[in-house]
Amino acid sequence: MEAAVKEEISVEDEAVDKNIFRDCNNIAFYRRQKQWLSKKSTYQALLDSVTTDEDSTRFQIINEASKVPLLAEICGIEGNIFRLKINEETPLKPRFEVPDVLTSKPSTVRLISCSGDTGSLILADGKGDLKCHVTANPFKVDLVSEEEVVISINSLGQLYFEHLQILHKQRAAKENEEEASVDTSQENQEDLGLWEEKFGKFVDIKANGPSSIGLDFSLHGFEHLYGIPQHAESHQLKNTGDGDAYRLYNLDVYGYQIYDKMGIYGSVPYLLAHKLGRTIGIFWLNASETLVEINTEPAVEYTLTQMGPVAAKQKVRSRTHVHWMSESGIIDVFLLTGPTPSDVFKQYSHLTDIGEK
Repeated sequence: MEAAVKEEISVEDEAVDKNIFRDCNNIAFYRRQKQWLSKKSTYQALLDSVTTDEDSTRFQIINEASKVPLLAEICGIEGNIFRLKINEETPLKPRFEVPDVLTSKPSTVRLISCSGDTGSLILADGKGDLKCHVTANPFKVDLVSEEEVVISINSLGQLYFEHLQILHKQRAAKENEEEASVDTSQENQEDLGLWEEKFGKFVDIKANGPSSIGLDFSLHGFEHLYGIPQHAESHQLKNTGDGDAYRLYNLDVYGYQIYDKMGIYGSVPYLLAHKLGRTIGIFWLNASETLVEINTEPAVEYTLTQMGPVAAKQKVRSRTHVHWMSESGIIDVFLLTGPTPSDVFKQYSHLTDIGEK
């Protein structure tokens, strides 16, 4: 009797065809931001425009190339939370802001303006142990706790904001150079998806042009990051320098691959970072397609000078850079300062009512 032929079955045969889903190379707003940021254009805060009330501090920031102002708003929220919002000062029409996620309007804490150096603004909460240091040129915000910088915002200069536009089918070359943030030749418009984006049989028409946003956060002393579900990846988030960014986009994926950064069933733009003595969180309140890049710089020790028989050394703390990019909406981010894991969970629950009854 002939031996039965053993059929080989591979799990890979049932894995999802990734070609039917977009990766970073297929996402136009990712390509646009990468191209524009390579030009090293910077934003500047106009500190002479600062206005303060009981709820927030507002000021203009402007790009040195486009000269179109944005409006930044910093709020202190009860429970050691800071909120940063950036929007167009005079948008063509209201940009989308996420409803129904926050349980109610957060209870604010009045921020006190402290004396700072020329070209900077210092905002402190009532207790004085948490401060926001705003640097004007280039624009940067440092969150400081007990004289130690915990989070730096825009320290890499990756703030990106596309303004809504009126569609002009015929634009003169000179007008393109003055108003567009990227090369808007016909070929490049199609490649960068400025007014129309295609993937497979799907076509996305953008009546008011591109409207993506982006911002970077540097987490000082942190190497262990978690969150931004849902991905079939390791619990600790990995560096993305050697591959795709983490994608936040709700997809019903059958047969998804493990150890992969593609988005699957859920999309929660909430990231945790932990180190000895402190845990913090970043809640990026944006419902559109979002990409998150992570790059960790480990702690190093290097020689400064030769001092007699012993070389003087300086230890540089590790830090992790987190770059958020979203397809549309506004920049609306909550910084949960902890300092303990339990504190961070309470802060997030306070905002979203997760786990609170």
